[in-house]
Amino acid sequence: MDLTEGTLEEKKNRAKKMMLWFGIVSLIMSFAGWTSAFVVSRSREDWLADFHLPNAFAISVIVIIISSLTFIMAKRALKDNKRQATTVWLWITLVLGLVFIYNQFSGFNQIIESGYNFTGPTSNITMTFIFVIAFVHILHVAVGLICLLVVIYNHFKQKYSVKKMLGFELAATYWHFVDILWIYLFLFLYFIG
Repeated sequence: MDLTEGTLEEKKNRAKKMMLWFGIVSLIMSFAGWTSAFVVSRSREDWLADFHLPNAFAISVIVIIISSLTFIMAKRALKDNKRQATTVWLWITLVLGLVFIYNQFSGFNQIIESGYNFTGPTSNITMTFIFVIAFVHILHVAVGLICLLVVIYNHFKQKYSVKKMLGFELAATYWHFVDILWIYLFLFLYFIG
């Protein structure tokens, strides 16, 4: 299909999807840069070679995977015109997103309790990298939570239907992206760190 074909609404929808994908690609490039810097920095003398990621980060992986599944269930319920089920699945996804962020900060506390800070005399370059990578990801999850709140609001206003789901789909795509991104980052930090 030619990108210039279709109604004005179809063209706007394609443009919005394209803008989301441009944003996602730029985020991929940013995190690729940070993980590349992480790999290069491993040759430093002050690099911690025997550090283990906090358990809270592993729990975060499970929580984020479940949140993707609940968002999928919300979309499926919306397509089946089950409004109440859609609402329940959206709220569960939101709560799981908040639980994810809570676990991330618990992970930061576990790092600090093990004697490493992110700045100051007890800081370490390894911990600083982990903090920056995880914290920037948390910020993107927070953006996803804001998008989810907008979706919930629009759902209550009955703005979505089987034939009109663009905002819902854009939010779902972004949410799944940040979920997959955390899985990648966790595995990267676990095996490369």
